[in-house]
Amino acid sequence: MLNGNVLGLGLLALVALLPPLRASAEDAAEAAIRSALAQWTQDFNGHNTQKVCSLFAPDLRYDFRGYPERDYRDICERLQRSLADAGRIYSYDLDVREIIVSGDIAVVRLVWKLTVTLANGQQVVSVEPGMDVLRKEPDGAWKIFRYIAYEMPARPTAPTP
Repeated sequence: MLNGNVLGLGLLALVALLPPLRASAEDAAEAAIRSALAQWTQDFNGHNTQKVCSLFAPDLRYDFRGYPERDYRDICERLQRSLADAGRIYSYDLDVREIIVSGDIAVVRLVWKLTVTLANGQQVVSVEPGMDVLRKEPDGAWKIFRYIAYEMPARPTAPTP
């Protein structure tokens, strides 16, 4: 009888620990996702053409308002072409609004802000709210495999002095 009670108490103690362990795993996933997004922003803004595709899974599918569905190859070509454009400087800022983690899948509600500085110094700002769906890959990296975004109206600004 004592062994049954000890076993029962042990199981209760284990069950009591499960929610904090789950929360801890979700917190760790959220931190890893924030880190991956921040690293991508740093790589893009640093014109690191070798790494700008690293945030995206090879089976990526995405939708951007007004355009047909696109894939990994398309985003990589667009990003690398933008960084190679000598007549413009592209820069991203990121505002993460919410991250929901469920196992190896996460949904991130966010706003990307793209600033394009033209040769004459004029800047065009594009605000792009959207939702990214990330998957934890076998190597532990979180990668975007689906996303949807739309652009709010662009705002031209005066040239910087």
